[in-house]
Amino acid sequence: MIPATDSQTTTAIAESDRPGTTAVPRIKFSSRGFAIDHPDAEAGERLMADALGVTDREAMQGILTQLVKASVNGRKPDKADLALMISMVKSIKPRDSIEAMLVAQMVSVHVTAMRCAYRLARTDDPAGQDSAARAFGRLVRTFPAQVEALTRYRNNGEPAITVQNLSVGDGGKAIVGNVTQIVGDAGMAIAPADAQRDVHA
Repeated sequence: MIPATDSQTTTAIAESDRPGTTAVPRIKFSSRGFAIDHPDAEAGERLMADALGVTDREAMQGILTQLVKASVNGRKPDKADLALMISMVKSIKPRDSIEAMLVAQMVSVHVTAMRCAYRLARTDDPAGQDSAARAFGRLVRTFPAQVEALTRYRNNGEPAITVQNLSVGDGGKAIVGNVTQIVGDAGMAIAPADAQRDVHA
């Protein structure tokens, strides 16, 4: 079991390592819903809008509400997952509304995929394992497609760079396949463009 940590302390340490970085305000929950936890409500909304990559209050509230709902686990929002999702959106730095929506989907897919991985790891029931494995498989295939969509959008529709890869092993056995490199502000990732195939000399 992973020991619990003080999330406020963790954030303070991380932010102190990066001079000039402004911390994203936390979300507080009550029986009436949720609110941005900041002593200055207007400043808190501005910081959250900057983190989510949107320019107006309505868009900020909309994306934030969707992230809160996507973080729900066991009928209640998961504060740790929500903090992770907001932090990841900020680190990807959406530059407009399209990117903000796509990045919100990306972090939601990631969190859901990891929940499926957890369910897969802890269940002994074959039917439960099959269900979790299928859901996990769909989600992990969706995520790199979203990364590529973000990269294409940021590159004005240009596809990711594809390089033909040829490796020859002992005995004249060659592995041929395309490797697509996702490049750009979204971050770096390597994903197979198609299934590799064996070619015998």
